[in-house]
Amino acid sequence: MTAEALAVTRVPDAVYEALRESILTQREAPGSAVTEQAIADRFGVARPTAKVALERLVADGLLRRTAHKTARVPELTRDDIVDLYAARATVEVAALRNLAESGTHPADAVAAQRMLSDALVSDDGDTAPLARADVTFHRALVEAQHSPRLARLHGLLMGEIELCTGQVQSHRLLALGDVVDQHQSILDAVARGDAAVAGQLTRAHIEGARDRLLGHYDQTHAKD
Repeated sequence: MTAEALAVTRVPDAVYEALRESILTQREAPGSAVTEQAIADRFGVARPTAKVALERLVADGLLRRTAHKTARVPELTRDDIVDLYAARATVEVAALRNLAESGTHPADAVAAQRMLSDALVSDDGDTAPLARADVTFHRALVEAQHSPRLARLHGLLMGEIELCTGQVQSHRLLALGDVVDQHQSILDAVARGDAAVAGQLTRAHIEGARDRLLGHYDQTHAKD
């Protein structure tokens, strides 16, 4: 592939990444419309390029679009959050038990944990990298275990998981130090080969984030 072709390939990727970050940090509010023309105007790209980025976000679950309708940032209801976290816990607990049986420490998970740990002393207020690292940590753990079907199930949930993680991080619903400590405890259980504890800690970590997000949801929707 030529350098010129690479440059063309990277433009939709760059637009996709910028929009993804904007959605996860709540700069694109839940319920807001995202059109091809708006993307093209915002980033100074052609509409076909904007369409590629938009379609990737729809495929990831970070945007929703029904037939002949404008794509919008999903507005998750309370029931959505409860159901999503229940499904996530089921998949991740099973995956972490599998992973602990092998005692594997995925490099991407360790790198994500290091990034979160470093942010404890250099937090600049930008929550996008934290949400990204948090998601990378969990994705890497699931993808490293031996069941490809569990990994595929997790992949189907990832868009909505990222939306929730973005909200938890952007609203600072969990202290970063607590996230780092909980992640490390999970890694330590995996390294020891303790499948039961790895599963228990994973469930507690996920349900703790769920409870904080539900509390925020109830508070912000009290007048609805």
